[in-house]
Amino acid sequence: MVNLVALQMTSTPNVDENLDNVAKEMAAANIEINSLVVLPECFACFGGKDKGQLAIAENKGEGLIQQRLSALAAQYQCYIVSGTFPVKTDNPEKFSAACMLYGTEGEVLADYRKIHMFDVSVNDNTGSYRESATTQAGTEVVTINTPIGNIGLAVCYDVRFPGLFSAMGDIDILVLPAAFTQRTGEAHWHALLQARAIEKQCFVVAANQSGVHANGRETYGHSIVLSPWGETLAERKTDVGFVAANVDIAERETIKQNMPVAEHNRFRSHLV
Repeated sequence: MVNLVALQMTSTPNVDENLDNVAKEMAAANIEINSLVVLPECFACFGGKDKGQLAIAENKGEGLIQQRLSALAAQYQCYIVSGTFPVKTDNPEKFSAACMLYGTEGEVLADYRKIHMFDVSVNDNTGSYRESATTQAGTEVVTINTPIGNIGLAVCYDVRFPGLFSAMGDIDILVLPAAFTQRTGEAHWHALLQARAIEKQCFVVAANQSGVHANGRETYGHSIVLSPWGETLAERKTDVGFVAANVDIAERETIKQNMPVAEHNRFRSHLV
């Protein structure tokens, strides 16, 4: 059995405060050895000005955010998906949204950079979102085979692009840190996540931001764990804290044998 855990947060622009909240929640949650803990998008800094992310961007392998996450993974002997945090790029005007997987000894096992930028208009109190103004898009599809299963990494807006998930091949667990808005979450959060679980026949762990943030941005919450059949195994509505489910990864095999969609598929996706 594997314990799949998502942390729902109402992150602030204060990095120390957010890191302390993660540590506090993990201490209270009695995290099991070899659990998979997923943090939300922008967990370390959210709700401030767009340039705020750039100001706290770290070099890969250095900095407070990475040190704290590595230490927590080693302390609890668990896997931690870092949500996203800003990492410096060659362009001083842009950072990349890094989603790293830390192993049970605190080592970095995988490093995914968010590919799809949230450049959209939404009928909410923010109105216009232009993520590409400060964020450099990633280009690499990332999966990693671990002792608890083959894990695919994606972030928030990525969930709307099924070609990305087709390109991942066979995965046991899809992790999706997010900061889905209240308006788009109400409309599409559950439908999109269920679609990914069903088409990939995999477990999904989606950790979302929730509530009203310092800059007035509203996020949807409803962090969730889904089965390969699209069933809700655990969900947290809008309050902050962990949601968790113990799952048997081997359950996938029966579903895949009974409905071998990967074998029947006549289309393949690849990243150009």
